Amino acid sequence: MPGAIYAEGLVKTFGKVRALDGVDLDVPEGTVLGLLGPNGAGKTTAVRVLTTLLQPDRGTAVVAGIDVLKHPDAVRRSIGLSGQFAAVDEYLTGRENLTMVGRLYQMGGRAAKARATELLERFHLTDAGDRPAKTYSGGMRRRLDLAAALVVSPPVMFMDEPTTGLDPRNRQQLWEVIQELVAGGTTLLLTTQYLEEADHLAHDICVVDHGRVIARGTSDELKARTGGERVEVVVHAAEHIGTADEVLRGFGKGASKIEQHTRKITVPVTGGAKLLAEVIRELDVRGVEIDDIGLRRPTLDDVFISLTGHAAETAEGNGGDGDGDGKDRDGKDRDGKDRDGGDTAEGGEDGNGKPGDGDGGATAAGDAPAGRRSAAGKGQRR
Repeated sequence: MPGAIYAEGLVKTFGKVRALDGVDLDVPEGTVLGLLGPNGAGKTTAVRVLTTLLQPDRGTAVVAGIDVLKHPDAVRRSIGLSGQFAAVDEYLTGRENLTMVGRLYQMGGRAAKARATELLERFHLTDAGDRPAKTYSGGMRRRLDLAAALVVSPPVMFMDEPTTGLDPRNRQQLWEVIQELVAGGTTLLLTTQYLEEADHLAHDICVVDHGRVIARGTSDELKARTGGERVEVVVHAAEHIGTADEVLRGFGKGASKIEQHTRKITVPVTGGAKLLAEVIRELDVRGVEIDDIGLRRPTLDDVFISLTGHAAETAEGNGGDGDGDGKDRDGKDRDGKDRDGGDTAEGGEDGNGKPGDGDGGATAAGDAPAGRRSAAGKGQRR
């Protein structure tokens, strides 16, 4: 039986760019799926299809048991969405933003205000709650946007790189909120480029590249596919790097990796702590002084490198799923302006095929307030 989020054979093209190339997803109820991939891999396009903001060329999508293509309005009433960029009205206060979202969901005035107060406290925005959002920092706007996505506690949530722009303390607080939601039965699809975030939150992880799912499994399963343990050595002097590398290659089960600027050599091995002791003895015999040595398991960064051929780009440095210059990560032009903060849906159209207003918000209903993301239908947000 399909999970709370299910997709089969999703295909979406923009001119010559194949943003989705047969994506299959299945997220069981009450779990978190982490969607990982380099810039331009198709993560945001997949989220927009699943949240009714974009129609696929081919394929099937079901969310909360509802066919996304046949009954988009019903899907919107069952989901919450937080996109890559905060979609808040900067002329309203934080409290007014949250109250407005509640009213768009047909909550009573008193209930909407009470929920707004609760969320302001939960996201540590109480002191700023009665200030216009245009006076907020980027991180505060991000937290307000996330709070708006949770106004009605939807059974299915989509978060597209939700912690971009948050400092470590606020990121940790959001992780705690996410864990509370999932413990209460919420199903979450999370896209992220913070590998630690996926490791910490996701029950399963899908790695996407060039519009295809190239690997899926738990964090431990993906790490196991990459190989066993690694020995890492940091030598005291740069002139000893070559000798240390020679020693490690003698014990290794694959190619070594040298980082000249940190004087660190890494090599895959088998044998555990016993082997580590042998490496230390041999380095001592060869007269190599070391600052640090350790045995570690592969990280998700190792998985990324193994599967895609390069490390994950950070969100701060490279933007989201589609670079800000309108090109994919290979430098090719994206006909549909595949970048967040631009048109309401790739191709410059909103979820109903109408021209987007290009002001940074994405709407799924033609009569939604301008500049706001809506996945609730009939002007309702998220």
